[in-house]
Amino acid sequence: MNIDFPLILVILVFGSGLIWLLDALFAARPRQARIAALQKQFPRWDQEGTADAKRFTETASRTAGEPAIVEYARSFFPVLTAVFVLRSFLFEPFQIPSSSMVPTLEVGDYILVNKYAYGLRLPVLRHEAVAIGKPERGDVMVFFPPHQNKTYYIKRVIGIPGDVIQYRNKQLSVNGELVPKEWLTSVSEGRSRYRIGMETLTNDPHLMQIDERRPSRDFSVVVKPGHYFMMGDNRDNSSDSRVWGQVPEKDIVGKAIAIWMHWETFLSVPSFDRVGWID
Repeated sequence: MNIDFPLILVILVFGSGLIWLLDALFAARPRQARIAALQKQFPRWDQEGTADAKRFTETASRTAGEPAIVEYARSFFPVLTAVFVLRSFLFEPFQIPSSSMVPTLEVGDYILVNKYAYGLRLPVLRHEAVAIGKPERGDVMVFFPPHQNKTYYIKRVIGIPGDVIQYRNKQLSVNGELVPKEWLTSVSEGRSRYRIGMETLTNDPHLMQIDERRPSRDFSVVVKPGHYFMMGDNRDNSSDSRVWGQVPEKDIVGKAIAIWMHWETFLSVPSFDRVGWID
């Protein structure tokens, strides 16, 4: 079951804020008036240990006390608002659930996603409110894929609007030019034999790998206006734009910028050996 956390957070923020506001407008002043009247009724209300102080406390608590729901709303609203602003418009943490971005990102990596790099978007509605920047080739991007509009995916931007992307014999080309690639090593795991290399889509090279024992999934595609072609760095073990199509701009979440922790399972010990920027 996918939990729509952004929607839940919006409801909590606006719900607690509304409760606090309505209380301030309609209920707080009558409570203060009742307290003032009780202070006149029990003139020694502020002298600890007196009968007036005891009766004032008991009566005020019973007839002029702040309702529990208002107390909770007033306490949690500032915290929820801070989380809402941070998570919706600035940065959000994610955990890598699959191996589709190996060797760049491993299962259990906790990453930080920049939510404003590609423009400020309204939470839940996802509409761009403030245009800031656009995805570039080579960016590692978090988004909602066309086939599953409630689950975050993370892949690398291979093609931007207007690009011609081709893949032949596991060699990528963009706009008719082969993407430079330098092989580094080979690793065997079970029935797979992975070949790991550095690929240079832009000026910043990044790691990628292929499985030499799997057939090449050749294709040729033109990236549509307002869309992006995404592929995993684990080229032969990734469900990406080759499977479910191009990602529309409205489904962008943000740019993955850093690994801040690695924690593969609940029973394992968190590690910080992989902390660093994402290439």
